[in-house]
Amino acid sequence: MGKAHRYFVLFKPWGYLSQFTREEPHHRTLADLYDFPADVYPVGRLDMDSEGLLLLTNDKALNHRLLDPAYGHRRTYLAQVEGRPTEDALEALRAGVEIRINKKVHRTRPAQVDWLVEAPALPPREKTVHPRPGKEVHWLRLTLTEGKNRQVRRMCARVGLPVLRLVRVAIERLELGDMQPGEVREWKRADLYPLLFGAEEAGK
Repeated sequence: MGKAHRYFVLFKPWGYLSQFTREEPHHRTLADLYDFPADVYPVGRLDMDSEGLLLLTNDKALNHRLLDPAYGHRRTYLAQVEGRPTEDALEALRAGVEIRINKKVHRTRPAQVDWLVEAPALPPREKTVHPRPGKEVHWLRLTLTEGKNRQVRRMCARVGLPVLRLVRVAIERLELGDMQPGEVREWKRADLYPLLFGAEEAGK
């Protein structure tokens, strides 16, 4: 029989690397949050200043399907931005903007972008980033079908809306829900796969 697959969902807090190895002595990593099995690794990553939903597994097939751009899985983020979004800025984000990735110009795929009327109910963050004097603060909900390095931050900066706080709240229909920063929940494949890949995956 093959190795049993394990699936963990983590609310990655601000200030932690999405890996198990420290790059500097002062760094905090996933190993500081939970005693994960030795063969389990994160699917993708969130940068140190970002928070939210992070999936860890030893299921290589799941890893491939979520990271291969050909599948275009949806990732949803809440972004607190500095400045008042204009309709032109929102339409630019929806249509796709040009950002630089690894010194090359990349045009982002069309995205779903909504300006939230009220701030979302999120747990407080360890460190608050304040806007510059005189600047308004607003929240956007963005759903992308690609995951380039620091993409949401680069996109928002491109239209003049620097990101102060960024939280990933969903991958497809798998949602962060009521989880708290640092919390880990283990899932069963039969429950997880339908949320990520559709109901037809339940029995596979």
